[in-house]
Amino acid sequence: MTNTPTRNPQKHRDTGFSLQIAVTVDGVLLAVFAPVPDSWHYVRAWRESGFRAMSANRGTIGDPGYIGTGILTGRRKPPDRQRPEADKIFNHSLSVPRAAVERAIAHPKDWKVPATRYRGPLRTFPNIIRTVTALAFFRAS
Repeated sequence: MTNTPTRNPQKHRDTGFSLQIAVTVDGVLLAVFAPVPDSWHYVRAWRESGFRAMSANRGTIGDPGYIGTGILTGRRKPPDRQRPEADKIFNHSLSVPRAAVERAIAHPKDWKVPATRYRGPLRTFPNIIRTVTALAFFRAS
């Protein structure tokens, strides 16, 4: 999930969108889902963006924000205790393939539109993200 800041002239504070991005463990971009409000938790964004349907019946790896969704995530450190050695080994086995995924997710963050503050009408932002994503797939083919 990546965040894109926007500016809403009706509010004094900045708002933004989050993008759910699906990538293979080889670092190949699979999909960029429709933007959802940045204030949504990862799990709600996962459910509402369409990523849930795509990740069904697949071995999907995610970060700890997706705990409880069926996505394979790292194990958190228990409160007031040391992390068990088995959890350390498990988390390391997940972090190795996720490194390529995180590098691939960094590329959409470098696109001009998501990397800078979007000042256009918020209703047009999903269309702009779809266009930028289509251009990225076109460039990759």
